[in-house]
This record gives sequence, structure tokens and C-alpha cells, in this order.
Amino acid sequence: MKMKLSCPCMFGLEGVLGDEARRLGFENVAVTDGRVAFDGDFTDLARANIQLRTAERVQIILGTFSAHSFEDLFQGVKAIQWENFIGKKDAFPVKGWSLNSKLHSVPDCQSIIKKAVVTRLSQVYHQSWFEETGALHQIQFSIMKDMVTVMLDTSGPGLHKRGYRRNSNLAPIKETLAAGIVQLSRLRKDANVIDPFCGSGTFLIEAALVAMNIAPGINRRFDCERWGVVPQSVWKEARQEALSAIDKQAGFHGFGYDIDDAAVELTMDNAKKAGVSPRIRVEKRDIRSFATDLESAVIYCNPPYGERMLEVKEAREIYHTMGKVFEHRKYLKYYIISPDEDFERIFGRKADKRRKLYNGMLKCQLYMYFK
Repeated sequence: MKMKLSCPCMFGLEGVLGDEARRLGFENVAVTDGRVAFDGDFTDLARANIQLRTAERVQIILGTFSAHSFEDLFQGVKAIQWENFIGKKDAFPVKGWSLNSKLHSVPDCQSIIKKAVVTRLSQVYHQSWFEETGALHQIQFSIMKDMVTVMLDTSGPGLHKRGYRRNSNLAPIKETLAAGIVQLSRLRKDANVIDPFCGSGTFLIEAALVAMNIAPGINRRFDCERWGVVPQSVWKEARQEALSAIDKQAGFHGFGYDIDDAAVELTMDNAKKAGVSPRIRVEKRDIRSFATDLESAVIYCNPPYGERMLEVKEAREIYHTMGKVFEHRKYLKYYIISPDEDFERIFGRKADKRRKLYNGMLKCQLYMYFK
């Protein structure tokens, strides 16, 4: 079955996700604000869920149409062949959003869409009531300038939930964002990676997964596996493909430091869950003591933000210290994410390149030093 698949992502990572989709061989890859779409079948659906590092989820686009009235919305949704995916007992809740459209009441839109799906399925299955005790089919919709897009979510919990970080420190960086930054740095499989503020170990673990070509979703399950319409053989083959692609010979090594004993323990615990702990060493160390005798290394860091963990003044003192201890020499590259627009001045050096990214809802800059 050929489908149009859509993967939302964090703003600023669209290009990275588009490159990932092309590398996996997906057809007609289209990159727009906050999402990447492509054509695919059930095999591509499984591969996307298991292998994409910067996608937040994988959705099937079931219909796109204009709607200026509730009747337009009802008829557009009713025309979709829901019976291809939703069985007689399956659950199908509805959620979504509307922006700059005549149909601006989200609760009303949810009700109309639900009614339209029930009407369609009632006609197909010859039943008027649905118990919805079966597999979850999360219906999602977006209405933008009167254009409606109706989708089914296939992932369930967001794809950033790899399974290794059940616990985290106070200000973790999202796994998908860390993976995007690692890919922006064009990390080599034999790289030395350092995180001087390792927290719960996300940068180190995502870097290890990239370097060793370990698929981020290899150890988790997805909602659509319970649907019954996607053959189990598809999942088996997709997981086998991912397992076969792992590069155990990669020379990657990760080094994490943190001032907090609990963070050191947490990083090692999470690295173990991710299956990369043999490649990672962590120890307690203050940023003021940062130094490396490695000839080459990539340093990623998500230093404390004044808005959440420390006062702005204290955070800026850390940036100033970083500027003193982060040696400016060949083969040492730094990728620092911060919401502070004054970061370069406080750090003491202008970045070779900057990129706007979002850490959750917080607008940040990725400051890149590689020359």
C-alpha cells in the first residue's frame, strides 16, 4: 500500500531530517517548516519509525482538503477510507489544531471529525456503536488557512523516547535535538566526543548511536504494530536491517564530565541502557578544570541556562569560564547550544557559524567553532 508519510520535527532540524529521509531512500522527500513528508509503503513506515533520528513521530496523511464550514469538514473526513486502518473494536481519539482558519474552534472540529469517522465506519461495519477497546489509532488534524490535513499517528509516544533515558536531570536536552546537532557536526565514526556538562548523557549517547550506526528506535515498540494491518514480517525485516547495519568496529569514544555526582551516575546508567557504556567514560569535574590532551575531539555542550537552573549572572560566569578553558586549536571542534544572544561576547570568541534551533519552546542558537 502506497501512502504519504509525514514526520514533524523541531524547528531548525528540517534540513537534517530531510537528509536522513533521502539517505534511507524514501521517495519524493519534501521539506517544509517543522516537518518532512515523503511517499512510502508499510516497509518505509517501519524503517522511518526505527531509523529516523530527528523525527518526532511518523504520521500517515489520509486526506488533505479545504474546509470553510463544518459541513465541508464532515464530508471531507467521511470520504476517507478509515476502514483500511481502523477495525470494529479499535480506539480512535481525535486531536489537532487550527490556525488562521474559519473553523477556529478546536473542540468543535474534534467533534465533527469524530462524528464523520463514526458515520463512515457505521456504514462499513453495519454497527452504530463502537466500544473502542482495541488498538489505539490516534487521529490528528491540522487546519491552516482553511486547508485541512487529516493524519493517523503510527508512533505512539514521541520518537525522542528512545527508551534509555527513563530518568533525567533538571534541564535535559531532547534526544532528537541532540541527534540533530551531532549530525550537523558531521561526526566521524572514529571520533572522540566530550560533553563537559553531561547531565543525563544525552549528547554522548546520541553521538555513540550515530557513530556506530545504531538505529535510535531499535529497542522500542510503536502503536501501529498493534493495528493488525501492518504485517509483522515488515517489522521483523526492518529491525533485522537495523541490526545488520550496526558498526561494532567504529572507533568512537565518549568522555563526560559533570559537577554533580548524581549526573555522573545517571549518564553511565543511561549509557548502559542504550548499550553503549563500553564506549563512554564519565567522571566528576568542574568546568574550571576542563582540559583535554586528545589530539582531536568534538565537544558538545548544553551549558546551564539562567532561565531555568541558575541566575543569568551565574550562567554567564560559566560561559566566561568556558571561553578561557576551551582551547582554540586545530582538531578541536565545539558545538554549544544556548538561548543567550550575548553568548559570543561573554565566551570571548565569535562563532564560525550559528544556527537557530529550539530546545523545547526555548529559542536558542547553536554556536559552532570548528576552524
